[in-house]
Amino acid sequence: MAIYTKGGDKGNTSLFDGKRVPKNSLRVETYGTFDELNANVSLADKFCLDPENRKILQRIEYRMFFLQGEIATEEPEKFRQQSTIITDEDVHYLESIIDKYTAELPKVTSFILPGSSCAGAQLHVCRTVCRRAERQFVSFMAENEVRPELERYVNRLSDFFYIMARSEDHVAENQKIINMVVDRYKKAMEES
Repeated sequence: MAIYTKGGDKGNTSLFDGKRVPKNSLRVETYGTFDELNANVSLADKFCLDPENRKILQRIEYRMFFLQGEIATEEPEKFRQQSTIITDEDVHYLESIIDKYTAELPKVTSFILPGSSCAGAQLHVCRTVCRRAERQFVSFMAENEVRPELERYVNRLSDFFYIMARSEDHVAENQKIINMVVDRYKKAMEES
């Protein structure tokens, strides 16, 4: 079976609830940018050194499907009847990760470059794509009714990606120090 339908050949696409809209509509641009973000999150999770961070990011990847699905529905009630939705529990989960990592990581006293590790750099890409998606989401909210839980969730995401990037950079820096110590030890053992 072909994955193409030819339904979009004239510049339209179907939403979750079956309604056809132009591919360049604000709704499609908004959920499309969150889709781009989710692909970047998937890449970031492959770079992560910390297995717990990978699990956290994979959880976020699944939640992103629900976020996109609700935006991709002109009649949100239809989506809510057929799918899981973002709730305040999801908002609190992001906040708990942000708070935990902020308390555990060294304090930031100056501007930081966007990522000193592959995972950290990719998570900063996630942060910047998220900020673009958030700007589009604000425009989308000006024209559409949006649940406050969805609004809060979107507002927490870029802070979440920032702290995850810091976490992975910290893990990578610690691993680099461990590797240096092990290398020096091995060299000293070979020389003795």
